[in-house]
Amino acid sequence: MEFSQTTYYKTPIGTAKIVGNENGINSVSVIDKEIKTHEEIPKYLEDCVQQLDEYFNGERTEFQLKLNPQGTDFQKRVWNELLNVPYGKTRTYLEQTKTLGDVKAIRAVASANGKNPIWIIIPCHRIIGSDGSLTGYASGLWRKKWLLQHENPSRQQSLF
Repeated sequence: MEFSQTTYYKTPIGTAKIVGNENGINSVSVIDKEIKTHEEIPKYLEDCVQQLDEYFNGERTEFQLKLNPQGTDFQKRVWNELLNVPYGKTRTYLEQTKTLGDVKAIRAVASANGKNPIWIIIPCHRIIGSDGSLTGYASGLWRKKWLLQHENPSRQQSLF
């Protein structure tokens, strides 16, 4: 097993800490404090930084990265299902639970979403409450709102 590498990437909504190795991206998390971003990006993290940059510049709607999140089998199933929620769309916790095949597991699914280690790329920000509310987001509800608006900006309708 290769030693994990770390880099920091400045986003419009905080500094992302990216960790990974030859086996894939282990985690992308957001931190609130200012950290100097790295000049030289480790080889295994270059694609991730580039794709996040494209995402924040509105040029990428789908990530193509080798992911290697660490968690239980159940958590990995939940995170894998999150990858099926398209850019610019949302799904409720109940819809997500139904897709996984057990509506009684809604709390466990919500808990797994909250433990998602790969911020933005595994899009747990696209999961909302049944009433449309922005519930629970480990990185802060203001970031969840920002990400959803970034992915689905309200367009001014033309009068002509």
